[in-house]
Amino acid sequence: MASTADLQRTATQVRRDIVRMVHGVQSGHPGGSLGCADFLTALYFHTLKHDTRFHMDGVGEDLFFLSNGHISPVFYSVLARSGYFDVKELASFRKINTRLQGHPTTHEHLPGVRVASGSLGQGLSVAIGAALTKKLNKDPHLVFSLHGDGELQEGQIWEAVMFAAHHKVDNLIATIDWNGQQIDGPTAKVMALDSLHSKFEAFNWQVLDMQGNDMDDVVTVLDLAKSKTGKGKPICILMKTEMGKGIDFMEGSHEWHGIAPNDEQLAKALAQLPETLGDY
Repeated sequence: MASTADLQRTATQVRRDIVRMVHGVQSGHPGGSLGCADFLTALYFHTLKHDTRFHMDGVGEDLFFLSNGHISPVFYSVLARSGYFDVKELASFRKINTRLQGHPTTHEHLPGVRVASGSLGQGLSVAIGAALTKKLNKDPHLVFSLHGDGELQEGQIWEAVMFAAHHKVDNLIATIDWNGQQIDGPTAKVMALDSLHSKFEAFNWQVLDMQGNDMDDVVTVLDLAKSKTGKGKPICILMKTEMGKGIDFMEGSHEWHGIAPNDEQLAKALAQLPETLGDY
């Protein structure tokens, strides 16, 4: 199992991948991708029991569903770095006829992607369906999902939250990227989320807090979340992150939600992210 230091080195390389991919086509979503790099690295290199040979049905392994599909750069990088496909394919991000579309799709049959995502609000419903399927099949493995905090403004999320608690979907761990930013500005100004902790607890979920840009805490809370499964309640991790984490001029600003760095900005970004695993 990878050490925390190893996970951090991988996350640094993933951040390099993100900014290079988005810069390469001058299109994509670097902010949230950078913020979630630690979480997805820990998930795939520490927590998930998964098979990189990839079987669509996911029988006998843990599953992950990315609901906020616009952060595809971090998802693709982690999939490639963990062995689902050659890291050189990252260079095709968002290009004509690529399997690495701006939002993950299943039409291109990219290993590691089980559902098209990016139409916000739908991923939790999908994850619940997968978790219930595992229960019906007596498959003891878990289902994980990731959601943006702005995504919680979608009504379908709360229907799914209510459904999961009522049906005791206790093999599900849903994580919220709580960075306080969305495409139009701070979530507090667009549509305030108030106390997410109280909201999820009121819907009868088990709620955990995570510092999503502290690798030690990410690993600790993911391990804790797994220990809480099977006890009658779905699990929600409220993950505090900083949009653009790792690059000083991007950090904490919604302006980097969906714009690409220019040549000079890319050079500045890469200077802050030492190459650790080799660039694609």
